[in-house]
Parts: sequence; structure tokens; C-alpha cells
Amino acid sequence: MVTRILLAAILCLMPAFAAAQIDTGPGRDIAAIHHLIEQYAKAVDTVDLNVLSQIWSHSPEVSFIYPLGEEHGLDAVEQQVFQKIMGGMFSVRDLVTRGVAIHVSGNAGWSEFHWIFHATMRKDGSAVTTHGVETQVYRKESGKWRLVHVHYSEDHQSVP
Repeated sequence: MVTRILLAAILCLMPAFAAAQIDTGPGRDIAAIHHLIEQYAKAVDTVDLNVLSQIWSHSPEVSFIYPLGEEHGLDAVEQQVFQKIMGGMFSVRDLVTRGVAIHVSGNAGWSEFHWIFHATMRKDGSAVTTHGVETQVYRKESGKWRLVHVHYSEDHQSVP
């Protein structure tokens, strides 16, 4: 009788134990990178350099490639992409991601997604909507995922 009760208790606990194992494995890394993408969109929307500093690596190999050029180093990304373009050109920004695919291999990860960017031009108040496709590369640094590279281009296949 005691054996049956013990066996029943073990069987009841096995699903919870299995779920705990998944949470500490690849699922946890994917969730952390998904959160980085959400924070990245927030940084675009708000031009919050504090958020930007928390999600990007501070290593010199940080890079950002986009239709207007390429930036190397976090300072250049902050100044050129976020302050000059996002903050300077647009008074309102809304970056919406969709179709996010995240891949992890050891301490490296990457994502692919499409986005829609709704904005208001600072110079004349006109509305702008663009569509893009983006790849982001991440590295685990001191146990935390950090963004090290972004490459995006216009998405001519995207449907509004």
C-alpha cells in the first residue's frame, strides 16, 4: 500500500519536474531573447537610451546595418540610429514585430522577424508606415543575453 502511494506521488510530480527542466533549458533562452526583442521595440518607440544600454552588448564589435548605412559600436548605434534617426526624424514611433523565429546554439542566438513601423514625421506631421525584415544576433554575456548585431531591410513582400 505504501509503495502504491509513493508511486502515485512520484507520477504526480513527474510532469512538474519535467516542466522545471524545460524552463532552465532552451525554452528559457528563447524566452529571454523574445523579451530582448520586446525591449528593442520599446527602445525604438521611446528612444530610451537606458533601455538600449540594457539590451545591447557594450563590446566594440556591436554593429547595425540598415538601408541608410552601417554603424559600429554602441555609441554610434545610439547616436546615429536612435537619437538622430528615430528621435530626430520622427515625433511618434510604433514598431510592431510579427513572425518572430528565435534560434539558440550554446552562447549564441539569432532571430528573424518581420516588422511594421508606424511613425509621424517630425518636420511636417505626416504619417509614415514602412515594412521591414530583420535579423538580430545575440550573445550570452555573464549569463545574460545581449544584442550584438542588427541587419534590416525593407520588406517588399509584406502585406499591410
